[in-house]
Amino acid sequence: MLEALDSLKQVSWGGNSLYDYLAALAIFFGSLAALRIIQLVVLRRLRKIALKTANDFDDVLIEIFSGLRPPFYLLVPLYLSVYSLSMQPLAATVVKFGFLVTVVYELVGGIGKLSNYFVSKKFQGNGDDESARQARTAANAIRLIVQIVLWAVGLLVVLSNLGVNVNSLIASLGVGGIAVALAAQNILGDVFSSFTIFFDKPFVIGDFIVVGDKSGTVERIGLKTTRLRALTGEALLMPNKDLVASSVHNFKQMRKRRGVTSLGVEYGTSHEKLVKLPDIVKRLVDDADGVDFDRCHFVGYGDFSLNFEVVYYVDSPDYGVFLDRQQGIYLAIYKEFAAQGIEFAFPTQTILTKPAS
Repeated sequence: MLEALDSLKQVSWGGNSLYDYLAALAIFFGSLAALRIIQLVVLRRLRKIALKTANDFDDVLIEIFSGLRPPFYLLVPLYLSVYSLSMQPLAATVVKFGFLVTVVYELVGGIGKLSNYFVSKKFQGNGDDESARQARTAANAIRLIVQIVLWAVGLLVVLSNLGVNVNSLIASLGVGGIAVALAAQNILGDVFSSFTIFFDKPFVIGDFIVVGDKSGTVERIGLKTTRLRALTGEALLMPNKDLVASSVHNFKQMRKRRGVTSLGVEYGTSHEKLVKLPDIVKRLVDDADGVDFDRCHFVGYGDFSLNFEVVYYVDSPDYGVFLDRQQGIYLAIYKEFAAQGIEFAFPTQTILTKPAS
């Protein structure tokens, strides 16, 4: 046996002995058989086990490995088998290039599927409403960015392993990227601001918001602008960057609305009526449905009236409901004051004249 091996080592061709070629051939078929066994036997059993689990993450992993294409099963064993052989530089470069391209392609595809899985879990957009469409738009944008980054990194890995100096290439791309970023900083600012809005959710579609002197109901959140429907009926487009940089008042998320009312009564009102007035107002507010009384105080002497301040809370964020209940309180106060003989003050001016002597 040893003599046969020695005789095989004595026969050489192309810089390699016959023994080396046979060893490379054995490695090729052995690794090919091992990969096929993993694909046909191991993955099949793991797939049966995954069907019994509650989560679907293992299903994604099995899909990634079972989706490996035939070139992977050929080029990987080929690279492993010829790695120990003495080859011409061109042939070695071709084999290495094929191996790197195949591995990087499958690796990028696998990481891409994983990222799609996590993005789909984060952004659930299965319906047909505007929120679902917005979620799908954000998910597609994130997938595109991830794919671009993955393929760029994969390309650099292949070039680096082929002996290309990627440092200068990265530096050139960095300078070019800075130039592009400066030229499109407004657009990029709006795009990244849309992601901030989507993740932080300071408002969602259907919320009524106030930003500075602009207000309206959110109808659509795009990658660059957010569309509001103003109270006067027109559409209002606001850049996402401005929304992120501004203080946003979201009235849809409020649980109740606070009402503040000033009541001014005449200076001739008796002390007894002034003392009773807070109790009268409290009773009227408590009688209103969905309204919580907070306080009523005599707060000051006006130019022509004795001023009281009333604070209450309406248990609804809807502005129309707030106005209805506020109107009911106002009418009840007006009626009760008339019954109690309490007069509302209005601007008056007394002019004293001196008789001519």
